Order: sequence, then C-alpha cells, then structure tokens
Amino acid sequence: MKAILRFRKHYQKYIYDSSIDVKDRSFMLFSFTVLVALFLAIPFGMIMHEPMTATISTFVGAVFFLLYVIFSYKRNTIKRARIVISLILVFAFLPAMFFLNGGVYGGTPIWLLLGTVYITLIIDGRFKFIMLGANFIVNIITWVVGYYHPEFITEYSVWGNYYDSIAGLFIVSIIVYVLFSFQYNLFRNEEEQKNVRRLFEQTAMALVNAIDAKDKYTHGHSSRVAEYSYMIAEYAGLSHKECDEIYHIALLHDVGKIGIDESIINKPGKLTREEFETIKQHPVLGSQILDSINEYPGLSIGARYHHERYDGKGYPEGLKGEDIPEIARIISVADAYDAMTSKRSYREAIPQQTVREEIVKGTGTQFDPKYAKIMQHLIDLDSEYKMKEMAEVKELEGKSELICKEFRSDISRGIWLTQEIKHIRFSCEPTERQSGNGLPAIILFDSLDGRYHENEFDVKNLYYFEYGVIWFDGRTQCNGARKIKVEDTLSIRHGNTSEDKNIDFYEIDAVKCDDHILIVVDNGIKKYSFTVALPDSSRFAYIGVTGERCRIFDVNIESEKEPIFDDYIPRIAERISYINVPNGDLENIQIDGYRTVSTKGVSITDGMKITFHTMSLPTSRLIWHCPYIDIFYSANRESKGDDYKEYALIRLDGENWEAIGVATNKLTVTKNDDFIGWEEWKEANKKGYDCTLSFTRHDNVITTVTENCGISIKNETTIIEEADDVYVSLSGDQCALTNIRIER
Repeated sequence: MKAILRFRKHYQKYIYDSSIDVKDRSFMLFSFTVLVALFLAIPFGMIMHEPMTATISTFVGAVFFLLYVIFSYKRNTIKRARIVISLILVFAFLPAMFFLNGGVYGGTPIWLLLGTVYITLIIDGRFKFIMLGANFIVNIITWVVGYYHPEFITEYSVWGNYYDSIAGLFIVSIIVYVLFSFQYNLFRNEEEQKNVRRLFEQTAMALVNAIDAKDKYTHGHSSRVAEYSYMIAEYAGLSHKECDEIYHIALLHDVGKIGIDESIINKPGKLTREEFETIKQHPVLGSQILDSINEYPGLSIGARYHHERYDGKGYPEGLKGEDIPEIARIISVADAYDAMTSKRSYREAIPQQTVREEIVKGTGTQFDPKYAKIMQHLIDLDSEYKMKEMAEVKELEGKSELICKEFRSDISRGIWLTQEIKHIRFSCEPTERQSGNGLPAIILFDSLDGRYHENEFDVKNLYYFEYGVIWFDGRTQCNGARKIKVEDTLSIRHGNTSEDKNIDFYEIDAVKCDDHILIVVDNGIKKYSFTVALPDSSRFAYIGVTGERCRIFDVNIESEKEPIFDDYIPRIAERISYINVPNGDLENIQIDGYRTVSTKGVSITDGMKITFHTMSLPTSRLIWHCPYIDIFYSANRESKGDDYKEYALIRLDGENWEAIGVATNKLTVTKNDDFIGWEEWKEANKKGYDCTLSFTRHDNVITTVTENCGISIKNETTIIEEADDVYVSLSGDQCALTNIRIER
C-alpha cells in the first residue's frame, strides 16, 4: 500500500511539474490510462468469451507498452517514445484491433478515435499534421479491406459485439475525459502559478531596484549576475527548473546591501579595515532578510554564501570546496565576472580577455574549477562581447553628445565594426562661428577594451593600435593601416536636411570584412568612400567619433542583421597570409579569431597520429592564441556541422572543454623541466614549431597525447553513448596551421 501511495505521489508530482514539456506529461498520463484500460480489458474479454487470439494480443500489447514506457522514462527518451507510439497506434495497433475485435460490428470504430485523440493532444509540430493525415488514410484503407474481405475479421457473437462496443465507448470516453481534464486543470494551475510567479518577480525586482538605487556604481549588477548564473547552470547540465531557481536566487544575492550605510557602499576610494568589515556583513544581513521565505530556501543560501572562496579564505563562514552550497559556487563566478567587466568609481571596466585570465588564475582558489571552466567557455563563445555592463545611452557607445574643442579632445567609445553594416547618423554644428570650423572626423583603432587611449601605460597594456584618421572632407591620415584609398561622388541627398543652416547632417555606413574596412560618409553634398587595408585580418576595428571645434549630437546607430558577402569590399592590398606553403593531407588553415576556421574532420582510429606545423599570428598576445583539438561527431564530418556533438575541445595551452551529457574527460597537464614560463611559451608559439598528436581508441574511450614547448597533455575522453564514427579536427585562435599529415 505504501508503495502505491509513493508511486501516486511521484506520478502526480511529475504530471504537474511545469518544468517538464507538457506533451511529455500528457504522454505519461495517456500511457497510464491506456495501460489500466488494457489490463482491465483482459479479464472482461475472457468473461465475454472473446477469441483467445484477441485476449493474447491484448496482453502482449499491454506488456510491451508497459515495458517501453518504463524504458523511455528511465532513459529520458519520452519525446522519441511519443513518436514511436503514434506510429505503432496508427499503423499496427488500431488496424489489428479492427480485424481482431469484430470490425465495424464490434467496438473497433470507437477505438479508432483513439489515434486522432492521441495525435492531437500529444504530438506537436509538422509531424502532428502528417500523422493525422496518415491516420485518416489508414482508417479508410482498413474499412475498405474489411468491407471487401470480411474473412479477415474475427467476429464475436451478437452480444459479444454489443458488450465490446459498450466497453470501447466507456474506455475511450474515460481516456478522452482524463486527457481533456488534465489539459483544463493544467491551464488553470499554470495561470495561478504565473500569477504567483509574476508577484514574486515584481517583489524581487523591487528589492533589486532598491539595491541599485543605493549603489550608483552597480546599476543592473544583480540582473546580470542572475543571467550569467543561469547560463552557467544550464551548461552544467541542470534542469530548466533548477536553472530558473538559480536565476532568482542570484537576482537577490546582494539584498543585504540594503542594511549597509550608503557612504560606505558609494565611497570612491579604498575602504578602511573597519568599513570593509562592515561590507562583509551584507551576506549575513541578506540571509536574515530572505530566511523567512520558506518556499524558496535557496534564496537565503545564495545571499549568505556567495562570497565564500573555494580555498576556504572567503566569508562569512570560511567554508571550503564542496562544503560551499552549489548555488553559491555558481553565483560566486558570475558575481566576480560582472564586477570585473563593470565600471567602478576607482576604475573603468576591465577588458574581457584580461578578466578571463583572472578567472583562470582564480580557478581552484577563489572559484570552483567546474564553474570557472564553464565561465571561461562562455567568454570564448562571447565573440561580440555582449556579456558586460551596457551603457544607459546606446548611441556613441555611452555618450549622448560630443563637444570637441580641439581635435581628439572628446572621443566616443569605440563602435565595433563587423561584417554587418553599421549605419551611423548624427548632426554636427560648429562651436565657433567661423568659416571652415565644425568638422567631424573618425579615428580607426583597436584595443582590448574598445576605447581610444593616449596614455603610454594604457597603450601598452590594452594593446592600443591606431590604423588611421578620416576627416569628413575627404582627408586621411594613414598610421598603422597598410593603405587608405578615397573616392568621392556627388551626394544623392541634395543638400542638408536640417532647417538650421549651421547644422550639418551626416550619414555613415561602415563595415569590416577580413582585413579591409569600407566607410562611406555622406554630408549631403559629397559622398566619400574610404577603403582601408588593415595590417592583418586578426585584429578588431573600432570607430571613435571625434572632431574639431564642433558639437556632435542626435546620434543614431543601427546594425544590419545579415552579414555582407566575402568580396563585398574591393581589395586595395593583397591579403596577408601565413599559409602560402604546400598543403599536407589536409588544407592549411589560418585562424584569425576564436575557431573561425577548422580543418575537415578525420575519423579517429587506434594508433593514429596527426603532425602539423603551428605558428601563432603576430597579433596573438594571450596563451589561448594557439591550436585547438576538436573531438566530435557530425553527419558531414565538419566541426559544428549537421547533428554536431562536441565530445572534447583540447587547447595546447592545457585547457579543455567538454559538452555536458555526451562525454566525460580526464585531462592531465604536466609542465616539464624545459618549461620556462608562459611569456616564453607565447614567444615560442609565435616563432612556430612542429607538433604531433597521438590517438588511441578502445571502443568509446579515446586518449589524446601531445607535447609542446615544455607542456605534456594527456586527455582521456569517454563517450557516453555508442559512437561508431568519431572525428577530430584542428582549429584554434589567431594561429596558422600548415603541413597537416595523417599517419595511421
């Protein structure tokens, strides 16, 4: 009896769990109801003296159905089971019921409705309509065959047919009633849950806004930490429901700051020891505030422990390792990332690549290695640097207007140029009423933080590099670019659009493709086309809007959604290539950015070796600017191709990434006696060296071994599912791979 009650409780919890696909829950409810009906039909059929073939077929079908449902639930393949059962219902079970249970004279016509009900409520997408059509066609064929060949039908007695019709009507009615009642109750319950959730979210946001209002330097911090925490949890393989809970827990992690004096929170300089001790109380205060919310116990846990460190040197309790709740370990990484990528009173936001290095340094000390690695992976995927504090004013990347007294006295934050055309529109008026004044200009540059720099220290540490200057009267100054070409035509705008004759209106279209930039400036009289050949294709390019004795305002920036085609910009200089040497067994590749190019996949066999020459590009400056080894499966053998599954991504600096749920990896990295240090390692990569990768494969276990510049790497990949075809391809970040040879 206790087992039945436990099953009922578990089953009911599953059916009304909103984090599970409603179609999966409908399938389980349908399956349970049909199974009860099938097992009850067996003794009733015997009482009605139905043919033994019908009884046996019902029993076999019920047992098969039960075992398959249990298997699908255990293996979490319910989506596949929904499709399989629909195919069996339409093409096997219902036609068999028709011929074994009296045809049109028995209860089968009522049973045939079951296929339509099942498909309507449990199948979704285009497949639903395909199956409804197939069900209609199969029913027509079944009735026609039964009409012209009655000898195929096993009939009962008149009373048997009558009782079977009543039983079929009763059972199908119960199934329809249960499913439709579930759908109605589900809709009502979910509406109630939405209302409760809406109230909770509004309350949570009110608390977050109260924190933001108190701390002017952390506006939006809680929301961003919540988003990053959700992403980390999702990559860690947690369920949608668990990720959702972590989001709301992270949203309120700093609620204790409400109890800290504003003068301490907003102090621009370094805190005194006493002030820092006061700040350290906010996790405890937050826990006390949230502790009374019994429905969400994780709220107080996240608030209390998010400043604990993995090495035990955090606060308030000095917990260590996995003694720190998992929620807090996730929030800790997200919180630190946002703190570093956001502006503070005493510093600007730290460049994302520098932040990544800090997270690497803090792995195993400040951060849980598992979640630190996921954060590093998220940074690698964030090629457009969207994971950061966004300026309140969208245009000019943070400024609503520019007052340029002297040239470069006021410059906008960098507007990043990509393969999607940027449309920049603004008005400009002179600040001095003299002829020839009031001319805007553009500075083209690259830097780690996407900002213009003049200070020698910042230029060096943020890798500031200036390509050149473009004035809107057609003049140019070529600094680091290889060449700038100018062409001009008459504008089709026919003059200025402003009623004030002192105000000029400018339209700019700017785009980058490979190592060329095209900037088109239209001032209403002339249209200037500036084509810029960059030193290479690996660097980023930013526009800094500036001018001389002018005010720039009413700025609007929009970006096209689709990228331009590769030869959109006419070349004015040859492409800089580091792979103009003969190919090996695979084509040479030059990788200008994070995994922008990969080799064709090679099937991994036991004892296989891959040799190649690698050289980091001159623009490389970080340790992960090196080759990557991608172990994967895809239908077309291409990295990130059709049905792509990534089992391991191994970098030659000793990091790896594994896709959660499809494989496990055991990475061993050893620094040998000839390893001098990372700066020397980076220099060795720039000079180039020959590398050998060795592979062994035993069933689903693949071992990869390599050594380079004093680092030995061994990675053991265990693929969870059966996999006949596993491929390896080479990629990387800012490096050139040549003479790639395969040895088997």
